[in-house]
Amino acid sequence: MLQQQKQIKFSNYSELYDLLVPQDHLLRSITELVDFSFVYDELKDKYCSYNGRMAEDPIRMFKYLLLKTIYSISDVDVVKRTLTDLSFKYFLGLCPEETNLIDPSLLSKFRRQRLKDTKIMDMLIKKTVCIALEKGIIQSKRFFVDATHSLSRSNSVNATDYLTYQMEQTTRIVHSINESFKLPELPDLHGLSEKKKFPVVLSTAVDYVAAVEAAPPLVAMPAVSERLNLLKEIIADAKIRYVTSKDPDARIGHKTKSRSFFGYKTHLVMSEERIIVAADVTSGEADDGKMLERLVEKTEENGVEIDTIIGDTAYSSKANLDMINDKNENENKDIKLCSPLNPVISNGTRKGATFDYNKDAGRFVCPAGHMAVSRSKPQQKTNVPGKYHNPVIVFSFDVERCKVCPLREGCYKPGAKKKTYSVRVLANTHKKQMEYEKTSEFVYLQRKRYMIEAKNAELKNVFGYDRAMSYGLASMELQGAMAIFAANLKRIIRIM
Repeated sequence: MLQQQKQIKFSNYSELYDLLVPQDHLLRSITELVDFSFVYDELKDKYCSYNGRMAEDPIRMFKYLLLKTIYSISDVDVVKRTLTDLSFKYFLGLCPEETNLIDPSLLSKFRRQRLKDTKIMDMLIKKTVCIALEKGIIQSKRFFVDATHSLSRSNSVNATDYLTYQMEQTTRIVHSINESFKLPELPDLHGLSEKKKFPVVLSTAVDYVAAVEAAPPLVAMPAVSERLNLLKEIIADAKIRYVTSKDPDARIGHKTKSRSFFGYKTHLVMSEERIIVAADVTSGEADDGKMLERLVEKTEENGVEIDTIIGDTAYSSKANLDMINDKNENENKDIKLCSPLNPVISNGTRKGATFDYNKDAGRFVCPAGHMAVSRSKPQQKTNVPGKYHNPVIVFSFDVERCKVCPLREGCYKPGAKKKTYSVRVLANTHKKQMEYEKTSEFVYLQRKRYMIEAKNAELKNVFGYDRAMSYGLASMELQGAMAIFAANLKRIIRIM
């Protein structure tokens, strides 16, 4: 149950904030910039208004999650640091002398129960875009589109291997501080089945945590305590998910024909001022180009006018070019798609096909996520002598995978010795786009694509968006929402 009226707290020590929290501190700037009452308005229906125990303020709980994202720390550490960091207390609206803080487990419940089914990513991005428009920051009508990948927490390995890896990382940090400190030895798993390995490793991990906690001087070191708290969270997750160690919503995506990843993709639209104005999270195998129409709709819903869309070859599909042309004709607009044509992806696939084209690898990917193993050079095929059709490119797949694929029905003919997929190159239908590619404007805009690549790097390196913190698409959306919200606020503050 939520409080009907927020209690105002008075303290004789409030002046400490003016003395010890600088005026240009990031958390002070965010507090002055953002009215967080929108969190209460969005979440009040998630609480009972007349029954139950008095709940923690949803605005404060949301701010805890924001602090966790900005400083890349665990649930335990964000509460622990609040006890001694005045900037944290100032941001959370606590009195300087207050020591009665929340239990860290409440943050997990808040994420799973209160933020469920809230479309939090769209909500937070729209809030930052509104602030940017109000401050006159977003003025350009040119926008960049791109997708960045995040590895799954399980990263396609079982819980046994992941626990072992995390213990090795903890050992490295502990021994960098005290080389002589003795930790439980990692178990010898030789000869054990996968089913028997997990209980042994899990028991060792629990002993591992106990051994480190038995040495208070070590635990007092921030680097050790943060790594230890992370290991505890992983142990708790592993106990629940050891049967299905892989992330149920993550999928295999391809960066090149020889490099793949297991995880998710976040599709972004960014203004020239480097403010993210729309985003969507999908599993790793999703086609970047097919997300363009949805991203354009979200951008316009957030009150931003589009003049030019700048992207890589993934967005130059025939469907996208037709979508832009239809939008210009029906809505009397003049939107330009600054995306280089690819002779394969620009013309789509044959009718009824559900194969997606991966622009990084230059290959098609089947609905099961398997990539073509080879592709032919463009061939002109015709049954009529003296007549030639547009060139055809043939992609070949590994037939041994097709034989056991769960989606083989209707795709692979039983007994067939090969599986191919052919597409016709229809460059004649894209003369207008080909002419646009030759202009100096197109070349100039393509050179500016580094800006969104830099934003992707910021999300990963600064806000920990290179790997999922939990399991499932909903958790990835929440992580992405908080990372983008924090990145946008920092950018707005910097420009102001």
